[in-house]
Amino acid sequence: MSNKTKKWFTSPWNFAEEVRSQLKFAPKIELHDVTLRDGEQQAGVTFRKDDKVRIAELLAEAGVHRIEAGMPAVSKEDELAIKEIVKRKFGPKIFAFGRCMKEDVQRAVDCGVDGIVMEVPSSDHIIKYAYKWPLEKAVSLSVEATQYAKKAGLYTVFFPIDASRADINWFLDLIERISKEGHMDALAVVDTFGGCSPHAIPYLIKKIKERINKPLETHFHDDFGMGSANTVLGLAAGANVAHTTISALGERAGNAAYEDVVMTLLTMYGIDLGIKTEKLYAISKEVLAMAGVRVRPNRGIFGDDIFKVESGIISGWVRNCGDEHALELCPYRWELVGHDAPEIVLGKNSGADSIKIWLERIGHPLPSEETQMEILLKVKARALEKKGVLTLRDFENILAKFPLAKPASKAGD
Repeated sequence: MSNKTKKWFTSPWNFAEEVRSQLKFAPKIELHDVTLRDGEQQAGVTFRKDDKVRIAELLAEAGVHRIEAGMPAVSKEDELAIKEIVKRKFGPKIFAFGRCMKEDVQRAVDCGVDGIVMEVPSSDHIIKYAYKWPLEKAVSLSVEATQYAKKAGLYTVFFPIDASRADINWFLDLIERISKEGHMDALAVVDTFGGCSPHAIPYLIKKIKERINKPLETHFHDDFGMGSANTVLGLAAGANVAHTTISALGERAGNAAYEDVVMTLLTMYGIDLGIKTEKLYAISKEVLAMAGVRVRPNRGIFGDDIFKVESGIISGWVRNCGDEHALELCPYRWELVGHDAPEIVLGKNSGADSIKIWLERIGHPLPSEETQMEILLKVKARALEKKGVLTLRDFENILAKFPLAKPASKAGD
């Protein structure tokens, strides 16, 4: 384990003994991808059957361990997609999602999946106001449906909705009762509305472990931008499985992004989940195109522009460091996630080094320093006018205004 390798360079403080002594990672950690179910619940996202099969294939190629292929009850096409994914035998274990109802369990069985994730409301207020159920109904449905899943031979993950906003004693009593009277092979710790703080995650994991001896799975949403961080903290507290989506797709603000979780564990904790990280960027591009979703271009790991450099200062660093010392410019090399190599772009924040780099790129003789500064001023003015970066044509049009620019004199001339 190291903060610095040939592929990444993160903080040495991550590996300080005082930090490491607090970590309780499970010996084996798995990723459970929910893109095909929770990811598709993002407003406006619709995957057809062929899309779902392709996404499952991509996840398998990347090395994801489990795929939640969808909820059979949603539509006939969803059911057919799950059956086709099971039939293809891509490699990962295939799960279905269902309500705590015997009918949903049977649908999962008919699809041939390995396991089922079974949801039930778990906060008294959401049961009362959103479901309008008597409290005991949530318990009775859970006991009956989970027992049915056990008899059907499905690996059963109990999924208590809104667990993070429930009264802690009510929640713990519920899961303990289901564990004893019903059945669960594993428990999902669910932060449905992303309202759990990072500091609360280890506490929650600890309280649950005191009551039930079952593998724990994290399912955290990103409403406050904490989904991936909370997932990592849940794993560091002893959870065994992380529920994630491709590029944070999901309901409202989305779910924990598998790219974030994988890269954080690898570079900051020294934990390799066996994911082919060089495929991360390409998979994100393909799936986001299917989803019709655009992310901010400087989004970490899968943003299109994260290795583009406009700042004149940083352009100088790129020029000085070259490929050998590229990790002085970024925390990991672009090849690690399958991204494009760093590119100097011209804009308002460009500097003298940016101009030199672009002149060299197009094979233009270097004019005098004075002329280079004049070109830089024109570049800045054009960038302000465009409110963006320049194209090659923009730059060539500027150079055309300096036809008599003399090359810079060489030493000894």
